[in-house]
Amino acid sequence: MSTGHVVARIGKPHALRGEVTVQLHTDEPEARLVPGAVLTTRAQPGSGVPRQLTIATTRVHRGIWLIGFEGIPDRTGAESLRGTRLVLDDDAVLATADDEDDEGWYEEELVGLEVRDTAGVVLGTVAALELGTAQDRLVVDLADGGRTLVPFVEEIVPTVDPEAGHVVLDAPPGLLELGREG
Repeated sequence: MSTGHVVARIGKPHALRGEVTVQLHTDEPEARLVPGAVLTTRAQPGSGVPRQLTIATTRVHRGIWLIGFEGIPDRTGAESLRGTRLVLDDDAVLATADDEDDEGWYEEELVGLEVRDTAGVVLGTVAALELGTAQDRLVVDLADGGRTLVPFVEEIVPTVDPEAGHVVLDAPPGLLELGREG
């Protein structure tokens, strides 16, 4: 499995010609999101999204980056890409400290990991990763039998360590109850 750096996540379609909005995860979109660039995709299994997309056009409209891809001619095709992460392979990236923070995770890398608080107390396990338009969320099966959603951002989940089999959750008071189901 290729490790790469997430440079953007595809949002909603724009207009009718297959362009999509993107949420940037790079400080250098002008250098990385250029026509002809081939990006690896990370999408939900079974979504039908191609493993790679080639950028055909880029432009900024009212402060929002819009990208068109080769082979995606219309709004229907663009809609099918929603939520897909665009990844530059490591050999195509000059890594910087900022890029390390933007690396995305596959759901299968996270599911089953123990969720611990900053003191090391086991709170539960990761059940799923929900892709969101603003941010992703970890679905956590709590040790007491409940389930909750946790924003998957560095401030709340500062450590993800698949080799050690856990993530660390630095949740503000009440967060686990706020997103609780059942």
